[in-house]
Amino acid sequence: MDQPRDDTLYPPIEPYESGMLDVGDGNLVYWEVCGNPDGKPAVVVHGGPGSGSTPRSRRYFDPDRYRVVLFDQRGCGRSTPHASDPATDMRHNTTAHLIADMERLRVHLDIDKWLLYGGSWGSTLILAYAEEHPERVTEAVIPAVTTTRRSEIDWLYRGAGQLFPEAWAAFRAGVPETDDPAGLVAAYARRMESEDAAVREKATADWCAWEDAVLSMEAIPGPPPYGSRPGREQLALVRICSHYFAHGAWLEEGRLLARAHRLTGIPAALIHGRFDLAGPLITAWELDRAWPDATLTVIDNAGHMGGTETRRAVLAALDGFAGKA
Repeated sequence: MDQPRDDTLYPPIEPYESGMLDVGDGNLVYWEVCGNPDGKPAVVVHGGPGSGSTPRSRRYFDPDRYRVVLFDQRGCGRSTPHASDPATDMRHNTTAHLIADMERLRVHLDIDKWLLYGGSWGSTLILAYAEEHPERVTEAVIPAVTTTRRSEIDWLYRGAGQLFPEAWAAFRAGVPETDDPAGLVAAYARRMESEDAAVREKATADWCAWEDAVLSMEAIPGPPPYGSRPGREQLALVRICSHYFAHGAWLEEGRLLARAHRLTGIPAALIHGRFDLAGPLITAWELDRAWPDATLTVIDNAGHMGGTETRRAVLAALDGFAGKA
């Protein structure tokens, strides 16, 4: 790779093309393309699930060398129907659907192969997609590695309560109908399907408060990342998150690590904060050992949200891959 550049993001840019892709089941997926139309194709796979894409993600790519695709996964961002609407049918929103959506988008944009970039839930979707379609992936850059194993979900929504007992007690109290602490995520998913708007809104607030508590030890400037989102985006995020995590993302436990050999020949930069309490480092370490062409960079002073050193590592990786066919 090239020598690391500083941590300054590239200047803001606007898409030169965008649209709504019909992916079936009544769903339209928003997409946009920015950068150089003749540049190296790359796709941003956002987190959440249900967070939606952000303009900031465009700025990690050299606009002269990359053709950058962003899209909003089903039910969130500018995609329709939106999961904040209780009438939206969540049966057609699964990991398999999202993999198929990415393939439809790739074909729609006439892209043969693309680099994959994304972290947190985005890393799970990247791995699931790449293991299904390794011939369509040139490289991957993954900060904040997760595989959405049930053990990882259990840590985030129960195990981490050992570090934040007051906040976890409040999260636990949000679903008093559930006796089993291990069933909290499923209980929240049921509440997000309630016909009562007040029930959905209370569950959303409780969920976001817990997520913010887990991130509270990180030096994140500005308002809390979950609780500060607009109401509509919060509702969609929590509904989609709880829906996916209640089902283990429809992935056999450990499947993504077990099939990492399918990624042989695909170079990857894995970048993970040592103090990531939302997704502990062990998963990135295990993936690095299972993926022959991956390189893990551990950022000692970062957590799940990253920071200056994480940003610098991501930029260096993307700059390094930019010149490769």
